[in-house]
Amino acid sequence: MNILYIGDVMGEMGLQAVEKILPGLRAEHSIGLVIAQAENLSEGRGVLPEDFKRLQQAGVDFGTAGNWTTWHDETTPLLEDPAVPLLRPANYPDAPGPRYKYARTPKGDVLVVSLMGQVVGRDADKLIKNPLQAIDAILADEPADKRIATVVNLHGDFSSEKFIIGYYLDGRASIVVGDHWHVPTADADVLPKGTAHMTDVGMCGSLDSSLGVTFDSVLPRWRDGIQTRNQLETTGRTQFNALLVTIDETTGKAMHAESIRKVW
Repeated sequence: MNILYIGDVMGEMGLQAVEKILPGLRAEHSIGLVIAQAENLSEGRGVLPEDFKRLQQAGVDFGTAGNWTTWHDETTPLLEDPAVPLLRPANYPDAPGPRYKYARTPKGDVLVVSLMGQVVGRDADKLIKNPLQAIDAILADEPADKRIATVVNLHGDFSSEKFIIGYYLDGRASIVVGDHWHVPTADADVLPKGTAHMTDVGMCGSLDSSLGVTFDSVLPRWRDGIQTRNQLETTGRTQFNALLVTIDETTGKAMHAESIRKVW
């Protein structure tokens, strides 16, 4: 079974990128499950129901989480409903909804877990539970025979943390992918025990920008130390980044992993 994990969908340009590219990819690669990082979906912050519906209509089956996921109150019912394919980070303090959910596919159920790194931007001072301990507890609670695959994303700032968790879960998860940087790393791989891993999958949205944000709105911050408000870029080139993984659904192990990057 082929599983596609799409990087952070950043605002309207990100949504349009998914709408443009995903239908063709699903057909070309016979993809059985599409998962997307949705925390930046609605104007760069959080997940509004109407935008998540558009993502689903474009062909996304499941949405993973990050530090902005709970930004809108309207998202809470989605997170709390076990039947809605949208997660909150399992180790994020006081977040609504279950720690994990299952994606239903014709070939069987896939366990999906979102984790937060221990240092992430505006949440750097929050007491976030150790992600390795959090995933250990979840995997201990969920018998392996309940699923054909396990997908884990780590939303974090540190490359070392996102790299290490891949090897930590090697052989216990089908896919471990990092996100939050919005810049893809050149290390898509299947690890020795059968886990597909990529340190950071990148983003979908504006390419000629600072991670989807206009240069004019962030340069004063870096040059002059002035606090400014992010403004999403809406012009220039567009990018689409994802990780495509082939899973052996009888073993839950990955057989092939490749990065997909499209720019126009």
